[in-house]
Formats: sequence, C-alpha cells, structure tokens
Amino acid sequence: MMRKSYPIPSHDPVSGKPLLVTELQTEDGEVTIRSRFSIPRIAQLDEENFRFMETFLRCRGMMNAVERELGISYPTVRSKLDNLLAALELQPIRQNDKVSPEAKARIIEELERGEITAEEAKARMKEVKA
Repeated sequence: MMRKSYPIPSHDPVSGKPLLVTELQTEDGEVTIRSRFSIPRIAQLDEENFRFMETFLRCRGMMNAVERELGISYPTVRSKLDNLLAALELQPIRQNDKVSPEAKARIIEELERGEITAEEAKARMKEVKA
C-alpha cells in the first residue's frame, strides 16, 4: 500500500534557509540511501509558476494558445514566462537582430487566421528581433 507523499519543501518555513534532501528510501523501506541531494530547481517552483509551466508545456509553447487557455493577454503571458525563466535561473536565448523569414511567415499566418491581433503580431515581430 502506497503511503501519502507530500511535495518537497525547498526552504525551512521558520528560518527561510534552503533545505537539502538527505535520505531516499524505496517504497517498501528495504533500501535507504543517505547523502546530500540537492532539490531540482523545477521542484522549487511556487504553485503559480508550476501551473503556468504546465499550461505552457501543454500548449506546446504557443503563446497564443496559452493566452486562450488562461484567459490572459499576450503581455501577461510574456511576463509570466519571464518570471518562470527567472525562477528557474534561466536566461532567454536571444535571436539575431533580423526577423527570420520563417518566424515572420508564422506570425503573418497566425494573424491571417485570426489567431492573434495586429498588436500581438507587432509585439511578436519585436520579440523575434530581440
């Protein structure tokens, strides 16, 4: 019978100091491993960032799909993505100063299909140049 498990806390609720995992055990308790294990950054995400990441992945990274799923604007999706990257201590990959023909075509196609507004297309063109 599987016992209830809880999410790994990443910080001591009293002192705020980071926590380490020091023991791992098989479900039946036959094997125990003791050492100092770091908690993966993804396990340290707060609930809001974790839920956003799940939605972003389910939408396969398509910002307009995330907008629709969460009922928020493109700039809000972008802000939440920036917050997630910061929480994971990741830097966004910067593209060349020129918009690639493929990226430009995708944005125009989404605009023509009505999936994004002209303002969103404009913002995305600037984003691709960043």
